Parts: sequence; structure tokens; C-alpha cells
Amino acid sequence: MRNNPPDPARPTPPASDASAAPRASLRRLNPAKLLLSKWTAVAPQHKEKHFIVTRLIADPDDEAVIVEVELEAVHSRRSRLLPWRELTNAEVWKQGWC
Repeated sequence: MRNNPPDPARPTPPASDASAAPRASLRRLNPAKLLLSKWTAVAPQHKEKHFIVTRLIADPDDEAVIVEVELEAVHSRRSRLLPWRELTNAEVWKQGWC
């Protein structure tokens, strides 16, 4: 059996380090495309599992920068504001309705 050199076109997976702290998996989002997107809470509270982004809230100093989103629960129609970057945490939110 020959020991071939690694192919530079194929990246090698990083070595697992058991001492490394687990990192929350983050997803990349374009804040301009969040309006009317659908989200599922990983740990639903008050029977609120499915949400729709109903409003984007811009920075008062720079209207081009989105800072928060308004999520509306489908079941109860209750709304809540949260920083849009919180939606990137896959431990809290799943994109789409699952």
C-alpha cells in the first residue's frame, strides 16, 4: 500500500480536539432577505413554535443597517423583537417550519 501525498485541491478535515469547547453552530444570513422568512423555535414556549419575520428594524443612524427583527408567532399572533443575529444560532432557531 502506497502512502500518497495529500491532494491540495481537497481540503483535509481539521483534527478533532477533545479539549476544545463545543461551539454553537452558526448559519450565515443576509439581513436584507429576512422579511417574511419562516422560523421554528428549537425549544417552544407557550405553544409558540412557528414564527414569521414581519418587520425589519434599521439602525436610526444608518437606515441600511438592520439591527433587529420582529417575529410574530403563528399560533398566538404575539410579536417579539430580537437582534437579527440571534437567528443564526442553530441551537435556538431552525430556518423554515419544521
